Amino acid sequence: MGYVAGEYDVIVVGAGHAGVEAALAAARMGCETLLLTINLDMIAFMPCNPSVGGPAKGHVVREIDALGGEMGRNIDKTFIQMRMLNTGKGPAVHALRAQADKFLYQHAMKETIEREEKLTLRQGMAEELIVEDGVCRGVITKTGAEYRSKTVVITTGTYLRGKVIMGELMYESGPNNQQPSVKLSESLRENGLKLVRFKTGTPPRVHKDTIDFSKTEIQPGDDKPNYFSYETEYSERAGEQLPCWLTYTSEETHKIINDNLHRAPMFSGAIEGTGPRYCPSIEDKIVRFADKPKHQIFLEPEGANTKEYYVQGLSTSMPEDVQLQILRSIPGLEQVEMMRTGYAIEYDAVVPTQLWPSLETKVISGLFTAGQINGTSGYEEAAGQGIMAGINAARKAQDKEPVIIDRSQGYIGVMIDDLVTKGTNEPYRLLTSRAEYRLLLRHDNADLRLTPLGKEIGLISDARFALFEEKKQKVEAELARLKEVRIRPDEATQALLASIDSAPLQNTVDGITLLRRPEVTYAHIEHFSPSPVALSEDMKEQVEIQVKYTGYIEKQLAQVEKLAKMEKKRIPDDIDYSAVHGLATEAKQKLHQIRPLNIGQASRISGVTPADLSILLVHLEHYNRVTAARSS
Repeated sequence: MGYVAGEYDVIVVGAGHAGVEAALAAARMGCETLLLTINLDMIAFMPCNPSVGGPAKGHVVREIDALGGEMGRNIDKTFIQMRMLNTGKGPAVHALRAQADKFLYQHAMKETIEREEKLTLRQGMAEELIVEDGVCRGVITKTGAEYRSKTVVITTGTYLRGKVIMGELMYESGPNNQQPSVKLSESLRENGLKLVRFKTGTPPRVHKDTIDFSKTEIQPGDDKPNYFSYETEYSERAGEQLPCWLTYTSEETHKIINDNLHRAPMFSGAIEGTGPRYCPSIEDKIVRFADKPKHQIFLEPEGANTKEYYVQGLSTSMPEDVQLQILRSIPGLEQVEMMRTGYAIEYDAVVPTQLWPSLETKVISGLFTAGQINGTSGYEEAAGQGIMAGINAARKAQDKEPVIIDRSQGYIGVMIDDLVTKGTNEPYRLLTSRAEYRLLLRHDNADLRLTPLGKEIGLISDARFALFEEKKQKVEAELARLKEVRIRPDEATQALLASIDSAPLQNTVDGITLLRRPEVTYAHIEHFSPSPVALSEDMKEQVEIQVKYTGYIEKQLAQVEKLAKMEKKRIPDDIDYSAVHGLATEAKQKLHQIRPLNIGQASRISGVTPADLSILLVHLEHYNRVTAARSS
């Protein structure tokens, strides 16, 4: 027998990386929020790689932080290693990556959630949506508890009809042998949502004391770690970094896998779900890249107080006995003991073209989805969607317009637009190459791009915003000062330039002109003319990047402005594409399915040609004239 267990503004189902960001955002925006999870001990759990960040993903974590989210702060408190990647390349692809203490990470996040005033944390399995007249009004749990709300956010990760596969062994399960969610999947289908079957996998974990590290290469953290959160000034964990270790597969590894392919579920037909292209299993890599003699394997600690090591690069669904053979064929792992086996997991995901850019579903008003349920892979992608779904669920509950991040504003905007406009036929992974404006969407300037929006939404405090404004003003003032600084071709100047293989000055130049030289850094300019105002390292970095890349940045800003005109051409919700004379059949079908909000979004739909756009623009002009005539 059911009972009404509570009434809320926002209910979030699932407390993984999407769910915690959604719930915290909604609560901090003033909504009474319920966070429901199958197991309170699995909040913000890392069932796969115990790390945060990397190319594009690290950018997303910075964007979450700039908006007022939690992931950046949490990893800064709990990392065991921090490294800036791609430092030999341009700033557009610099990316921060942290190795997490996975146990501390989840405990710290749970503590943050428990302290949040308007957030109620409850253990329970949501099994059914309450939908009345096409509007989601809450959820019913396995115990019959009925929780009612104005909006609901579903962030179930890989739990929906989860099935673990390991060789010939298959059983219903969520990640890490947790209970799967079966009935909620049925409820989503019954309410008109189309689902697809995806697959992901994880490698075995091994015992540290059985690894011969002398046969591997050390991968230390940075001497002076950077941080993800703009609020972190210093982390006490800076001096406690643990190294990772690099080894490689061997000829024997490849032979063992090839000899056992008949027992590999992905080749035997046992796996029906589509796996991630950019994170393939070791058996898939060896078949697809048969010409490669070896593949990188990273040995990563799972925490400071555990002997478990994560074997990155060895994701597999091979039988347990084969997994042990594979491990022991790798240099350094000849005597290794396996603590947990790797496995593949299949799960249901929502077809993301059924979502508006706000992440609200088109078929059920007030229902939002975020994270792996939308077809993505990765904790960071999940968290980025989570904060936006939480913001928009809260705003809908408060009768406010949704917030949509543009492709030129953030990687979060790129990812959500890709999902809702193009869909995905495999687990989606964010890459820097997916962003057409990646020089604007840098790791270093996420705060300049998104903190004003975070303040407007209500997730950035006055104190934090004042610090942001101060940074912005100091950077602008220093750029203005450098235009006025005069550097003369005297003996000291020429000697310093010669020491860095820079051509001697012929005439007096301003600071900006000299800083544009590739080999000249802001530190050199400081030597000639130090700033009268103290500048932090990130302020100096900002000055240098803005000077060196000004031409490229201006070019991209001009492209953004041009495309902004297309984004401003709104498409009415009630337009009947079948009545648009001259549109190709495929364009009619795709436009009806996606229902783009504007011409810009319509132009990114695969199957919609420039000719279709021209016809649509003509139709819109006629539509707007008729509508205006009617209203007058």
